Amino acid sequence: MALKKKTSSSKAKSSAKKAPAARGKKTPAKKLPARKRLAPTKKKKLLPAAPPTPEAPPENPRAKALSHKIAQVLLDKKASDVLVLDVRGMSSYADYIVLASAESDRQVSALAENVHIKVKSEDGLHPSGTEGTETGQWVLLDYGEVVAHLFLNDVRAFYDLEGLWADAPREKLS
Repeated sequence: MALKKKTSSSKAKSSAKKAPAARGKKTPAKKLPARKRLAPTKKKKLLPAAPPTPEAPPENPRAKALSHKIAQVLLDKKASDVLVLDVRGMSSYADYIVLASAESDRQVSALAENVHIKVKSEDGLHPSGTEGTETGQWVLLDYGEVVAHLFLNDVRAFYDLEGLWADAPREKLS
């Protein structure tokens, strides 16, 4: 009779490893090779990038003239604290904002109506939007490049648009 050579196969090894666990014996945890700690690489300190120098927004003489015209019409009707804010480069919707205050809601409405009539008759411009004429506490007239806010004194102090646009160059006209 011929003798067969016993070959060790991977199946036999794997079954041998599993056999003690199958019999209820615990196998010792396999130790993982120790990891080598790499020395931390030195990070180069990056200097903060210099902020891009803002280019001065182009002058808009038509919008500037309209803002001063609105301010003068408001002064003619006895508005108080008339202020023109130059928000070019800070705002996407306007170049100038005109702020004015009045003593009563009736005066606020009258100021808005007078601005609307004067600008329409002399320049042929219509506001693209008007808000607040019903209540007369805060009226907004939107002429595209120029936005006028007409307030009652208390309402203007409450919303403090001057504080919101504190970085904007301003020109006080009253």
